Amino acid sequence: MDSFRRKTPEQILASISKLQQGKLKIYIGAVNGSGKTYHMLLEGQSLQAEGIDVVICAVSTMKRPETAEKLGTLERVPSIRWDSNGIEQKDLNLEALLQRNPEVVLVDGLAHRNRPGAQFATRLEDIQYLLQRGISVITTVNVYELDGVTLLAHRLTGIRAENTIPVQTLELADEVRLIDVTPETMLQRLSEGNLNGVKDVPLMQQRGNLGVLRELALRLMAVDVNGSLEKHRESQGLTGPSGANERVIVCVQYRGNSSAYIRRGQQIAKRLNGELNVISFVKEHAVLTKEESMFKRMMLKLTDRIGAHTHELPFNGRRQIPKLLSKYAMKYGVTRIVLGHSKHSRWKELLYGSIVNGILGSVRNADVLFVADHVNQSSEQKLVETTSARGQTSKSYRRLSEQEVAQQTEALKRGTFKVYIGAAPGVGKTYTMLREGNELLRKGIDVVIGLLETHGRADTAAQIGSLPILPEAEIEYCGAKLHELDVQAIIERNPEVVLIDELAHTNVPGIANKKRYEDVMEILAAGISVITTMNVQHLESLNDSVEQITGIRVRETVPDSVLQSADEVELIDVAPAALQQRMREGRIYAANKIDQALGHFFRTGNLIALRELVLREIADDVDERLEAREHSRSLRGPWRGEERIFVAVTLSLNAERLIRQGFRLAHRLKAQWHVMYVHPAKQLSEKDQKRLASIQQLTERLGGSFELAHTRLRRRVASALLERANALNSTQMIVGQTSRRWRLDWCRRSVIKTIVQQGRNLDVLVAARFEV
Repeated sequence: MDSFRRKTPEQILASISKLQQGKLKIYIGAVNGSGKTYHMLLEGQSLQAEGIDVVICAVSTMKRPETAEKLGTLERVPSIRWDSNGIEQKDLNLEALLQRNPEVVLVDGLAHRNRPGAQFATRLEDIQYLLQRGISVITTVNVYELDGVTLLAHRLTGIRAENTIPVQTLELADEVRLIDVTPETMLQRLSEGNLNGVKDVPLMQQRGNLGVLRELALRLMAVDVNGSLEKHRESQGLTGPSGANERVIVCVQYRGNSSAYIRRGQQIAKRLNGELNVISFVKEHAVLTKEESMFKRMMLKLTDRIGAHTHELPFNGRRQIPKLLSKYAMKYGVTRIVLGHSKHSRWKELLYGSIVNGILGSVRNADVLFVADHVNQSSEQKLVETTSARGQTSKSYRRLSEQEVAQQTEALKRGTFKVYIGAAPGVGKTYTMLREGNELLRKGIDVVIGLLETHGRADTAAQIGSLPILPEAEIEYCGAKLHELDVQAIIERNPEVVLIDELAHTNVPGIANKKRYEDVMEILAAGISVITTMNVQHLESLNDSVEQITGIRVRETVPDSVLQSADEVELIDVAPAALQQRMREGRIYAANKIDQALGHFFRTGNLIALRELVLREIADDVDERLEAREHSRSLRGPWRGEERIFVAVTLSLNAERLIRQGFRLAHRLKAQWHVMYVHPAKQLSEKDQKRLASIQQLTERLGGSFELAHTRLRRRVASALLERANALNSTQMIVGQTSRRWRLDWCRRSVIKTIVQQGRNLDVLVAARFEV
């Protein structure tokens, strides 16, 4: 509708002004030496090759050979040099830049403060001045130089920023790109003396500090990307959850266990890296009692302390609450609703109306978590370091078993495994892998290409350089000759490192391994290091999220355990607009596929959501690794040490979604998890047996345990599930939302309804039924 509305004179003037302004691009990294200047200069060279007038000013290569090499033929506009406590500083020469009037200026150090008496106090103001005069700027900044991150980074790592800029500066940029580098790579660069000029070297040499700063950068970018996703979805008139992030709401009243439910919601939101909101239903025109007022004050103090947002929703009667909650959840893209179990008996619910039934009958596209009756704050306050530290002390003195010695020996023999991951094809994973391969080759390391997919991209092919390419295996299939990775040839050649593209690829039938990641595992076991590539949509546990985002079910997947087994996982980040431009220029797909790709998978909303998804996934991966190495370093807060997840499935198509959800939840909460199917008959048909085998394989591939049970009576299914869940000391049961109407369920006593009513000693998560 807005596209047909006549623009006001003010809007027209604002649009004209924006057309005349320069564009701002920011490269952001975790620390000095992460490669921001290198990539900025690389882009400058690329723009110059396209005929764009590019200059550099106040750029310092810190005498790093690889960075200095990228200066190439870029023209340098002399900066204004001055002394600050014996350290040479460089200010932008605004007068010279305006006189030169290039199209683009490359400049380092966005957080830099200028000399006393300069026209502007900060480099940020200098850049805004240039932008207003139609000169575009590409610049760099470290995450800890952003206000809002500075104090947290200093508290966690001891690293202090000399100068800072407002975090809102990122919103001014036309494009922000994260340069992600693993702690292992940074430590290697430090040990080789390639990071001249890096401050706080002793603090930088601590792997944990590098991991924390990296996670802060990833999470900050995810929040920034989420803001652009929200704006895009709003402009498209889209409602409901995007599928890229978690948004949790806790429903409370001003009495009872409200604070316990809020803390449980906080714990879940933090572990799932989601936003937390607290909703209170207040009867219209009613005056709060003295006790309710006291509870409200306590609740507001708690939500303020934990950073949650609070909202009051007025209502007239109990039966109105589910519809109000459903509308709120849909409007704000809520993914998870947290509330207490109903205290009413079945007959009271029939007489007065059941809020639980109403919520489950009206809420769509959001999970509903009923918190166990026995929930209390003390269990939720238990920190991981308390339990882990005690366990570590005793384990360090325990003699290893023969099996443990054998396992650790095999691990020592295994090659190093590195994965480059991106949000979509064309972000530059293969390009970067080849570049790293050539860097290793220059250092005298024996590197070969095992399998390469350039997809006809000239820029990628140019990066092959001096790397030797091993012949691929030729396979005849259906009258055609196809090529696959030759695992035996690689093992016989025995290089130190092999580069292998497209980890998620499915091999041609007849090869020993069905999947390429199995080939990679075999090569690693032979003591050969592997560097490989994949896209986030191929990660097994994200399969449902990716389908929700794109509408496409990805068939080729990689188990999460493969990614978790990698020694390094590094993100290649590209903004959606830049990726679409690459597509239009024919740098990703052939010309006849461009329009189709831009209209489907490469739609703006898809790319923004996938970018947010991969940022959050890698941030969580960083956090997992920090927790594994340094038990006090988790940025996501505590979990309940006794968590055990129980997933109840049927043979429906929803089973895989529940299993993946169970895995992701268990992985985030550091919990054991178990999947069970109860068959309401003695025998399984052949069709059911095949379906069951598929479900069991997925469970075991993701690392869970599976169990089949039989019962003669359908009404005994819920009881059998609850009995087994309690026998396993489960704390949370996951069940799938029914597609049947809840009025029919009342008559037939559905499994889910029975579990919700009788499983009040458990957290019961009713997983969403997605509708588009």
